[in-house]
Amino acid sequence: MKLEILHIPDCPNVAVLRERLEALAETVPDVRVTSQVIDSAEDAAAAGMTGSPTLLVDGADPFREPGRAASLSCRLYRDDEGRLSGSPSVIALRRVLLGRSVEPGTPDGPAAW
Repeated sequence: MKLEILHIPDCPNVAVLRERLEALAETVPDVRVTSQVIDSAEDAAAAGMTGSPTLLVDGADPFREPGRAASLSCRLYRDDEGRLSGSPSVIALRRVLLGRSVEPGTPDGPAAW
C-alpha cells in the first residue's frame, strides 16, 4: 500500500499526519509513506490535493469531499465527534489502512476493531 502525503511547504500538520501514519503502518504490512511538496495551483490540481495535507492511498484520496476543488490552503478534517483537526484522526486512518469506510456516521471506537 502506497501512502503519499501532498502538502504545501512548511505545513505544520504534516508532522502530525506522518506520526499517526507511522504508528499505524507498523500494524499493516507493505506500507510505504512518501511525501510531495506542492507549491502551485496547477500542481495541486494535477496531483489531486484539496488542501494541505492531503493523503493519497494508492493514488486516491479516501477523505475526498465531493465538490471540493484543488487548493493550496490548509485542510481541516472532522473527527467522529465533530472536532476539527489538521490531520485525519488515528481512528479514521486505521479504517483507511484496514480498507474500511470513512463515511460520516460509521461506528467508531475500540469495539469496532
